[in-house]
Amino acid sequence: MTTAAVSTDLVQSLARAGVPDVLTDTAHRSAYASDASLYRVVPQAIVRPRHDDDVLATLAVCRELGIPITARGAGTSVAGNAIGPGVILDFSRHMNKVLEVDGEARTARVQAGTVQATLQAAARPFGLRFGPDPSTHTRCTIGGMIGNNSCGSRTLGYGRTSDNVLDLKAFTIDGENLIESKIVDELRDLVGANLAVGRTEFATFGRQVSGYAVEHLLPENGFNLTEFLVGSEGTLAVITEATVRLVADPKYRTLVVLGYPDFGTAGDVIPAILEFKPTACEGLDHRICDVVRSRRGPDAVPPLPGGTAWLMVEIAGDDRDDVRSRTEKLVEAAQAIDHLIVEDPAKAAPLWKIREDGAGLAGRAPSGLPAHAGWEDSAVPPAKIGAYLRDFDALGERHGLSMMPYGHLGDGCVHVRLDFPLDKPGGPGKFRAFLEDAADLVVSYGGSLSGEHGDGRARSELLSRMYSPAAMTLFRQIKHTFDPSNLLNPGNLVDPDPVDANIRVSQARPVRTELALAYHHDGGDFNQAVHRCTGVGKCRADTTVLGGVMCPSFLATKNEKDSTRGRARVLQEMLDGDLAPDWRSEAVHDALDLCLSCKGCASDCPTGIDMAAYKSEVLHQSFKGRTRPRSHYSLGWLPRWSRLASRMPALANLMTSLPGVRGLALWLAGVDSRRSIPTFAPRTFKAGFTPVKTGKPVILFVDSFTDHFAPSIAQAAVDLLVDAGYAPQVTSRKACCGLTWISTGQLDAARRILGTTVNELHQAVKKGIPIVGLEPSCTGVLRQDAVELVDNEAAREVAAATRTVAELLAATPGWTPPSLAGVRVIAQPHCHHHAVMGWEADAKLLKQTGATVKRLGGCCGLAGNFGVERGHYEVSVAVAEQQLLPALSEAEEGDVFLADGFSCRTQADDLADVSGVHLVQLLADALPRT
Repeated sequence: MTTAAVSTDLVQSLARAGVPDVLTDTAHRSAYASDASLYRVVPQAIVRPRHDDDVLATLAVCRELGIPITARGAGTSVAGNAIGPGVILDFSRHMNKVLEVDGEARTARVQAGTVQATLQAAARPFGLRFGPDPSTHTRCTIGGMIGNNSCGSRTLGYGRTSDNVLDLKAFTIDGENLIESKIVDELRDLVGANLAVGRTEFATFGRQVSGYAVEHLLPENGFNLTEFLVGSEGTLAVITEATVRLVADPKYRTLVVLGYPDFGTAGDVIPAILEFKPTACEGLDHRICDVVRSRRGPDAVPPLPGGTAWLMVEIAGDDRDDVRSRTEKLVEAAQAIDHLIVEDPAKAAPLWKIREDGAGLAGRAPSGLPAHAGWEDSAVPPAKIGAYLRDFDALGERHGLSMMPYGHLGDGCVHVRLDFPLDKPGGPGKFRAFLEDAADLVVSYGGSLSGEHGDGRARSELLSRMYSPAAMTLFRQIKHTFDPSNLLNPGNLVDPDPVDANIRVSQARPVRTELALAYHHDGGDFNQAVHRCTGVGKCRADTTVLGGVMCPSFLATKNEKDSTRGRARVLQEMLDGDLAPDWRSEAVHDALDLCLSCKGCASDCPTGIDMAAYKSEVLHQSFKGRTRPRSHYSLGWLPRWSRLASRMPALANLMTSLPGVRGLALWLAGVDSRRSIPTFAPRTFKAGFTPVKTGKPVILFVDSFTDHFAPSIAQAAVDLLVDAGYAPQVTSRKACCGLTWISTGQLDAARRILGTTVNELHQAVKKGIPIVGLEPSCTGVLRQDAVELVDNEAAREVAAATRTVAELLAATPGWTPPSLAGVRVIAQPHCHHHAVMGWEADAKLLKQTGATVKRLGGCCGLAGNFGVERGHYEVSVAVAEQQLLPALSEAEEGDVFLADGFSCRTQADDLADVSGVHLVQLLADALPRT
């Protein structure tokens, strides 16, 4: 792919026009080259406007230079309508505020970049909400929802976005306020000359989203320009503000899950379901549930009724008796083979989450191959959905494709991703052939190519299969009336790009040789691993509200290149594009520099992407055989230096505490001068350990951090394990997981170190002895990274035998934890604990103790070597300020700060002067004394 250079005239003209936030660096251009679609179109520049004047100035510059403009919110478009070859106007960075909420009028005025969840939070104190709720509601913007006419799960109850927008502030390409433009009269005349087309081809059913919504301009509909603009995909005007309708949240919601033998049968009963006026009627089948279980474990999917396909129906209202009555009648009429009624919202949430994460979870097809968007939201009249689903399945089989369908069956809208062979010779041609057949199929049912995502680059070329020549001519005339030079989001709707042009994935070449990691889940292909990212953008969501970890650096900087998705796009550019040609490219290292290697994405991203692993691979490839940054030798070799210091710990502590020596040592180590140097223990734990001779044997993996800096934790672990009936043994003095070498990309050395440790541990595993870890990041290495790095049967068996303390104790018959009744705990789960092992066993154990636990989400911000390296301090603190520091500042006297991670305890000590305890210390201190 050849990419046009940035226009010097453009950059200079924007500067002269006073537009301050303009990005033209390679990393950002790569990050904005795609959205959640298959397509890659590299922009010349990204403008992040602060107010309308910046928008108008940018319009003027682009109009003068003939450069296209694409408005963008969160970039979660799966149709390719949030990318463009000219200037991207990213409203999410600055123009993201709720300007006003009027509780009496039940309206809100918001800027285009306002995240839907932010609007919901602002409306909640008034007992109100914005009705449309797409699955990306945690990060999608109101402007983006307007562009696509988004719907979501509750369209049955609240309508589409077009039904909920009352007014828009929109500017034409000429910089005029639309309502004051001569375009309005011209448009009225144009529609008046095409009334027959407008009255016969549009609004035939609720989810007809494809094309322009001409029905809103008909005289009998009041020539509603606002509702017409909704769904125009940024091709007619640039919207900066919206006034939206709010609705009251019902007092009672009941979720009914109905089981059916197959997806088509579930679709057949939709007309009967709709008789009971549900606010939502969603469908999913066993294929998506199987993926969730395979990725997140057998308990990841809550118990479902019998069947292989399910409808999730929500009945809501303000009268509890009415809701229960409709629920009972619904179940009687639903013809289901089994059902489940859930009135508790907390119990319903995990079920809704499976559906909500559908777009990301469907990133792998049942075949195990990557699954792609392109035909992901077709819609038919709801009464026809069952037959359509069967025919659509048959169509996929004829084309040799597998899929995981799900979606808004109550609206007749189906979401699906398919394993198009885009990486194979002729792949784009097969993609086109399927889209053409799929378009003909949905049209035969009186349906729409798109039911809520818009047409974009994926479907605009196919509109002529759905609409008459007269309607297509009308579309072109409307576009010319608004934008005669075709500068607003070209390539979409009118004069579209071919559906098989600029497909990002089709350019992906296999990268399997000379890699340090195995990439087992991606067939050993680094490129396939990187292309796991489908662009759904969950890494942009605010974890302070949602919980989870991903992505702390984006929340700190709000820069797209610092999101998991942005990094994936830059890596894709490195492998397949022309902006970042190799591992050592500046853009690649710029994008990865602020990655904390927290592994939050490995668990929180529905696609299972693991940016920490990719960063290690990039550092390995970049510095192999070359001089590395100083921190790689100091922090990366920390276990080695710690063993040396343990011979004379007092001297080591003295030297590093002397002002002159301390400053020099930090500089030489590449460490920020504002950071403290941990104090070496007078004696390591291993040096003083006395083996326990009675009890069930268990290997206590005492990592370098615990051994050299916090031996009291290891001793507490021994006391606790002995109380539970175990006889702890410890590994040899040199046994190390190689974590610090892994995080700094020294993967050849890490493989040698970890391989030796795996061999040692394997001797115990062969005897059936479990391994229990103390430091979460090191436990995570044994549990996950060893399989990727050492890549042998011994590593796999060691991984299977490795437990956290909580997991081991939970599986210990007859042991009960000591009482912690009355103890208030502020818990900071380590990111790797959350991502690799999961913190559920710890939470359950603490609940059994009777402690009151406040669990923090997010990352502490130190993240191993990241937070102490020069150049990272400010971001490290900003990450800590997301959740950790506020929680510590609000703590009451006597609260216990629980943090198993050495990094987490160090960060709290450095930034808040708060000392943390490990779980084993908390429990061991509460054991009865004999």
